[in-house]
Amino acid sequence: MMTTEAAALEDIRNALAGHGLHVLGVASARPGEIEPDHGDGNPARTLILVGNAGSSMWPAFSASPEYRAGQPDPLDRWSRRIGDHLAATFGLRALYPFGGPPHHPFQRWALRTAGVHPSPLRLQIHPEFGLWHAYRFALLGALTGIAAPVRPADAAPCLVCVTRPCLEACPVGAFDHGGYDAGACQAHLRDHPAGDCATRGCAARHACPVGAAYRYRRAHARFHMCAFVVANVAVENTIGRAMTQRSNP
Repeated sequence: MMTTEAAALEDIRNALAGHGLHVLGVASARPGEIEPDHGDGNPARTLILVGNAGSSMWPAFSASPEYRAGQPDPLDRWSRRIGDHLAATFGLRALYPFGGPPHHPFQRWALRTAGVHPSPLRLQIHPEFGLWHAYRFALLGALTGIAAPVRPADAAPCLVCVTRPCLEACPVGAFDHGGYDAGACQAHLRDHPAGDCATRGCAARHACPVGAAYRYRRAHARFHMCAFVVANVAVENTIGRAMTQRSNP
């Protein structure tokens, strides 16, 4: 028989499935990572990380009123609607990788769950989904009976990748100097709106063989690349710090 906490997690999984979303990991928040909740004072520390694997959420999102309204940040607004509804339904608290401050450390949380590791592209890589997953929100609760799985020490795909084709595939060499030249990437997309990067997604990301079955659909990839073209990258010309706050796109 399942414990109350395990049954609650299964109910959450079932509710997420209707939106094409998945539980991508369970982590324990550490002191200082979450601002205090001044509502009920519940010292909840269990984080359920929610997101998409490949384009799993694309059918639901692309049919949503947020996507069709033509307003800014449709994916963030869709994620917030779903997250807030589920939090209210299950008596949890929803946290997001956007809209800060506070800026929640989703990448740090993800590194404490099973299977996720850093990659040379500054995106997190999963042994099954590769670079084709993203965190849309987290649900915070006092689900003490749910343990975060232990990540195998030898499961990092990039550590056994000798050729690292991802670092050679970018047409503008955005990863040539150990960082990420977001300005060069953005300029290339703007200058070549019908090119592969703009219509299929990042060439460096596509070059990675891990999780190839989960590569984004063209419409899904194009949505993210179009959003990136108009994003403000003038303040910091690297995705490194930004990705510690936001999830994989």
